[in-house]
Amino acid sequence: MSDDTIRLVTIGRLLRRRWRLLAVLAVAGALVGYGTSALFPPRYTASASVLLPGQWEERELLTQVEIATSSAVLDRAAATLDWPGVSGTGLRGRVRAEAADGNIITISGTAGTPGRAQQLSDRTAQQFVTFTARLAGEGTDADEAAGTEALRQKVRETDRRITELAEAADPGRTVESVQVRTELEKLRTALQEAMKKLDDAAPASSRTGLVVMGPAARPTGEAPPTTLQRVGAGALLSFLLGIVGQLAAVRMSRRLDTEGEIAAALGSAPLGTVEVPGAQLAHRRPGRGRARIRRLLGLDTRWHRPVPRASGGEADRRIRCRRVCARLREELPAGPGRVLALVPAGDVLGRRAADELAAEAGSDPLLPAVDVSVSRPLVPDRDTESGALVVLGAGNWTAEELGGIAGACADAGHRVVGVVVAEPVRAARPERAADRPAQHQEQPVPVGGTARGGPA
Repeated sequence: MSDDTIRLVTIGRLLRRRWRLLAVLAVAGALVGYGTSALFPPRYTASASVLLPGQWEERELLTQVEIATSSAVLDRAAATLDWPGVSGTGLRGRVRAEAADGNIITISGTAGTPGRAQQLSDRTAQQFVTFTARLAGEGTDADEAAGTEALRQKVRETDRRITELAEAADPGRTVESVQVRTELEKLRTALQEAMKKLDDAAPASSRTGLVVMGPAARPTGEAPPTTLQRVGAGALLSFLLGIVGQLAAVRMSRRLDTEGEIAAALGSAPLGTVEVPGAQLAHRRPGRGRARIRRLLGLDTRWHRPVPRASGGEADRRIRCRRVCARLREELPAGPGRVLALVPAGDVLGRRAADELAAEAGSDPLLPAVDVSVSRPLVPDRDTESGALVVLGAGNWTAEELGGIAGACADAGHRVVGVVVAEPVRAARPERAADRPAQHQEQPVPVGGTARGGPA
């Protein structure tokens, strides 16, 4: 697969050819999501609203939100709940607060049951209101309240005394009386301003009269993520990872797909392609059990390769084989000689192509195909052969593996005279026996003769 941008047609081809594998991955991801739900029991969330009367700025509302989730409030809520093993620190992750429109703070509590979630949110809201009232001074003792009222009484008595002194002074008769009346008026004005400031402080304290707007509603459903959401997320994530993994595997694959790359890796010339009927033929892995699983999941075929085209019939396939044999004879030295056909072990397409070539050529120049292991390549020593012909399917082998086969041929004294690539095709419907070319009765064309039709 090239390094071009992945197009939708590529994704569509992957979905068509790997849908079984992707379905299995999606089911596995759904099971994992369900398993996480078993490990993490469902949670329920209830919310209680607290009204802040008066005018509040956004910064002040944020301060109240922080107070609602502070350790001072949560510790008091945990003490009133008296749940075994639950402290204020443990409630920190279960309680959250946020400011809503209309000077309302919503306090949400999350617990393992609907009843506990409702109880947690209600107790936290109550403790938040109580703690805020204490901060504002609404919960002061009687002595502090009595002291404030006494101060107000003293101010009123002083105001009356100033009035009496002003009336007792001789108004306007002497300079001294005028000065005394002026000083008394200044003192009265100062006292009035002090009283006004004291009265203005009262509305500010009334802003702290927070009100809990009723008990929290009992939750009727799980808090997200629910079991269904986890199952769906696991299936979707596994499905997407399967697609990405398949694309990445193809991009990083070092298997050779083109005829020129394969010939370069073997250090020889390409002699053409041989059509093999059967679109599902593929590279076979060892192990029957693993092979069945791979075939079931669709892993026995290369999904990124083009869809095998329809076969032109047995006559067309025989013409291609004749042309390959003719080119092979041109590569051989003058004089009689036969060629050793080599097929990588496990390459089903290569084996079928080698059999068709041998059947078409008769006894000259190809010998029966020999399987060569790619992991430990070993080729029979040269006897009377004039060289070796490698027959294989594209997209199954890397350059290192094919280089190992070429090295094994050199060690055995064989020269790789050519490379033939097997191409899978879809057999035509009328040709039920097209995959058995060795049974035809026509006389094979001599290799030394001229094949009509030109190159394949």
